[in-house]
Amino acid sequence: MSEPLTAFAAAKVNLTLAVLGRREDGYHLLSSLVAFAEVGDDLTLVPGGELALSVGGPRAAALSADADNLVLKAARALAERVPGLVSGRFRLTKRLPVASGIGGGSADAAAALRLLARANDLALDDPRVVEAARGTGADVPVCLAGRLCVMEGIGEALGAALPCPALPAVLVNPGIPIETRAVFGELALPPGALRDGPPPPEPSAGMSDGMSTGALIALLRQGGNDLEAPATRLAPPIARAMALVAATPACRLARMSGSGATVFGLYESDAAAAAAAARLSKARPGWWIAATRLGPAQERAPTVRRARINAPRTASP
Repeated sequence: MSEPLTAFAAAKVNLTLAVLGRREDGYHLLSSLVAFAEVGDDLTLVPGGELALSVGGPRAAALSADADNLVLKAARALAERVPGLVSGRFRLTKRLPVASGIGGGSADAAAALRLLARANDLALDDPRVVEAARGTGADVPVCLAGRLCVMEGIGEALGAALPCPALPAVLVNPGIPIETRAVFGELALPPGALRDGPPPPEPSAGMSDGMSTGALIALLRQGGNDLEAPATRLAPPIARAMALVAATPACRLARMSGSGATVFGLYESDAAAAAAAARLSKARPGWWIAATRLGPAQERAPTVRRARINAPRTASP
């Protein structure tokens, strides 16, 4: 039997997100500063045999292993581009909430591509791997790259890795899945339209080696998330979650990630983030809450700092 290969699928966090317009084909044009957390899913591949997927872990009940799963979609996309691709049996340990704005499915798909690339001696920058990522989903290329960078276009254009001190953070999901399509629909930007007014300042332009955590957070305050307003109209608990995070002691910035419903708070120390997570977990035991750090994706999952992951997904704030 082939030796199992493992990969960590880190949660993706949109530190900023600007909607710049909408193409005639309906796809929205974005500019987003993306980082990765030290919490995520685990994916294992046993190479050889037919492609298959099983799902376990605390969030397994919210996810199916059918043909629409992004792990299988990514594997099929790569097999279409690489004749004779060695595939195999995947086992996904699902810890991240689904439909939550932190790219759980995209991170899983990127992890699948990394494992298949390893099993087939392919480089991650092999054009076939990159194209398979693009063909699987908008967030898959940035999750495959795993670097803190600006993502533009419809997710296909990735900037260079940016310097960044570790960002102590708390991720909070109030237990409500929200569809990305619905949020963009609520934005109501017609095809061919461009953003009204000038784009917001791009915080990444001011990032530099050696800058402090506090200075970076101050820089990030210049940006925002254009999807917050439509998402909170569809799901008011998101606004309440942001308010609770913002009210924790020492929180320097509270914002929604992606299209929601996960929000994050940024702090200047791990201790402050851990204290905030403990406070929020006590106040909202039905929520998914994790203290972590944000930065480039880690190859392996480190010890999670005071993370709390709760099973119920129907709790309300």
